[in-house]
Amino acid sequence: MERIILFDGVCNLCNSSVQFILKRDPKGQFGFASLQGEAGQKMIQKFRLNPDINSFVLIENEKVYLESTAALKVCKGLTGGWKLFAAFLIIPRPIRDVVYKFIANNRYKWFGKKESCMLPLPEWRKRFLD
Repeated sequence: MERIILFDGVCNLCNSSVQFILKRDPKGQFGFASLQGEAGQKMIQKFRLNPDINSFVLIENEKVYLESTAALKVCKGLTGGWKLFAAFLIIPRPIRDVVYKFIANNRYKWFGKKESCMLPLPEWRKRFLD
């Protein structure tokens, strides 16, 4: 897969975001791996990311995008009006990332946390890296 999303597999907001993306990506252009899983850990090592990374990550054509840039680039690839969110890429990254980090730092408090990573529906299973 050319586009891989690394996500926090125990975060309720992150899991909901993955399901949101799956439903709006009928061509299956995005693959997924949890940061906690073996495939996610291999990607972290391959791309020399901080092992304690606490971010939504998009790997697209061997290039790594983090935080708000990753999220907005994913929106660009979704069906419907979600593509319009990519227009926010014109806002300087440090400004966008302040908002991203505020949400990310409060996600467990606001949305909760699971004890383990989600199990994808059978029809989505092939989109998840082992």
